[in-house]
Amino acid sequence: MASGEGIALVDRDEQGVDRAFRADVLEGLRQPQKAIPARWLYDDAGSQLFEDITQVEEYYPTRAETEILRTRGGEFADAIGPGRAVVEFGSGSSVKTPLLLEAIEPAAYVPLDIAGDFLRAAAEDLSAKFPGLPVHPVEADFMREVALPDAAAATPKLGFFPGSTIGNMVPRTAVDLLRTMRATLGAGSMLLIGMDLIKDPAVLEAAYDDAAGVTAEFNLNLARRINRELGGTIPVDKLRHIARWNDDFARIEMHLEAQTDMRFEVAGESFALAKGETIHTENSHKFSRRSSNALLLAGEWTPVKRWKDAEGRFSLILAEATIARSAP
Repeated sequence: MASGEGIALVDRDEQGVDRAFRADVLEGLRQPQKAIPARWLYDDAGSQLFEDITQVEEYYPTRAETEILRTRGGEFADAIGPGRAVVEFGSGSSVKTPLLLEAIEPAAYVPLDIAGDFLRAAAEDLSAKFPGLPVHPVEADFMREVALPDAAAATPKLGFFPGSTIGNMVPRTAVDLLRTMRATLGAGSMLLIGMDLIKDPAVLEAAYDDAAGVTAEFNLNLARRINRELGGTIPVDKLRHIARWNDDFARIEMHLEAQTDMRFEVAGESFALAKGETIHTENSHKFSRRSSNALLLAGEWTPVKRWKDAEGRFSLILAEATIARSAP
């Protein structure tokens, strides 16, 4: 069952504003190429919009990853073993999580997410599906090391990071996050992580700019959130969602493009966008076997096993916390 209301670790000021959100937005808007870290797309409204994205026809990653989880349960059980506390980073609605929990006989489930109300509602739903499983939701920014609940701290852990969220980060930030995850989970832990694979750019661009406009609403919601939480005056109706493939960096980029010259304020600071200028809101890097291995090893995780869906579009990789060595 869920443990009360969960643990809230988000640092807010006296007005209830997330200090990290404000700092990241202001710093990003001051740059020549304006950019905001993708994690801020996921307030409660953004999290729900992302769940809607996973249902659109063009967005294949969720279906591909779910196929792996549904069909390879026995292999997960053999590779991971029973009795681990599953710590899910950025748990969202935990749609995929029951498939993993059913396969591996965990000791506990600890979902971490920055969207607190969404997190706690999802934790309650999962508790109802697994009435004998201790569930300990933690509202936290998992980009920083998180102190896990005492009830799970001494248990061997499996980190779960599905959805290729790691691809949203530039390599330096991704490596930092992987090392932070290792610090949160501790020695002897394992990590099951999703990574999307390189494929036809037309397929990729359609997945991030669906015909129904759900992804556009998800992207525009960030501007609405800034207006709501940080006293912003961004003219949202003058912004356009764009998604494009950057082959040099093997990634899809999402931007909010100004359709006209504009000036606006955020948290008392003034900013401007010229027509055609963009705010870069998300990257979604795509991986090969070699690049995924290199990223994990740099983040202090050693890949031990991987799975793909039947069409070879997506991979789930199991890694072990690398044991520190003083020499090659």
